Amino acid sequence: MTPGGRRRAGRLRELMVSGLVDSFGLSLGWTVFNLVAVDRGGLALAGLFNAAMLIGVVLSAPVTGRLARHLHGRKLLLLAGGTEGVLRVATLAALLAGWDGKLVAAGIVVMHIAAYAGFAAMRAEVAAVDARPQAMTRYALSIAAVEAAGAGVAALLPLRGHFQLAVFLVYGLSLVPTILTARRARVRDSGGVDAGPEPARTRARRRRPRLPWPVLAGGGFVTLLAAGPTLLSVALASELHGHTAVAGAAIAFSAGCLLSSSAVSLVDRLLLPIQVTWPLWGVGMLVGWLLAPAHLLGLFFAQFLSGLSMTAFEGGMDARIARDAAPGTVTTVLAWSASTRALGGAVAVRLLPALVAAPAIGLTSGVAAATLTAAALSAFVKLRTAR
Repeated sequence: MTPGGRRRAGRLRELMVSGLVDSFGLSLGWTVFNLVAVDRGGLALAGLFNAAMLIGVVLSAPVTGRLARHLHGRKLLLLAGGTEGVLRVATLAALLAGWDGKLVAAGIVVMHIAAYAGFAAMRAEVAAVDARPQAMTRYALSIAAVEAAGAGVAALLPLRGHFQLAVFLVYGLSLVPTILTARRARVRDSGGVDAGPEPARTRARRRRPRLPWPVLAGGGFVTLLAAGPTLLSVALASELHGHTAVAGAAIAFSAGCLLSSSAVSLVDRLLLPIQVTWPLWGVGMLVGWLLAPAHLLGLFFAQFLSGLSMTAFEGGMDARIARDAAPGTVTTVLAWSASTRALGGAVAVRLLPALVAAPAIGLTSGVAAATLTAAALSAFVKLRTAR
């Protein structure tokens, strides 16, 4: 390996490790947060907080775009990490203290604006080091897998005494590696790699990135129909099979995540268009939930397929958007990629508890899976006919 290759590999490992530590802490604290919410207000309160989380992700896109135009990647990561760390601890403390749910939800919105601004900047750093789709998918699957591990650990912890203090410490301090790795950030001006001065005309073009709205809308639509049960999996597992089921569901989700890179490589060899593959990934997120209410193993199967399909879908979408982005716009378009998926997810997690109770999740998932299957088949037929 050349010296340049070793440096890139080292930087990629650094980004991966900091992302893994951050994501484990976030998942641990957020799972505890959801379990407390379910105990105090049921699926409806958990749905409110998850909708607030996703609204924050939606709003993070315009905020990230504006910040990235004015801040170097180093400053963006430092600002986002510091803000998120403070609000992680503050919102969990407010929930445990019995504060009003709407006020806690407002803090969650701001926290996730900061979180996903930092996440977009981190993914832009990954793309700057290694632009191949496999690198982005490996980053996505690593994050998703360790998040599942954090959820599993959280489900087994009694939230009292020293355990409560440990959750607060891990939840807040897990952002420290991300803040440290920000010192070597290369991305600037909405995603451009730091390479010295640039012409004023180029800077002006970078202030108005063109967004791939049809692609973004397609990703949001798939998330709207497919991601609701997965995003509410902690609350659903708890209500369907008890708190102890959350840990097993998280392990199953993690196992699915670890296979997602191989699944993406296999699907890529088929050369199918995104109009076909993305709805089919959505079907994969849903089909296992047909069995989840009936049996604990059905829940685990649902989470396994969800981990594989959701990670493959998100990694593939981000890689596609990063590949097609104009120079200097990667951070912004990746922020909008997460934002449009989050918009679909926010609607899903807010509507799902209002429309169905947890035991009826199988029927709802079946209807959504049938809709996505029909969309994929229709797109396939149209594309074949057009040839």
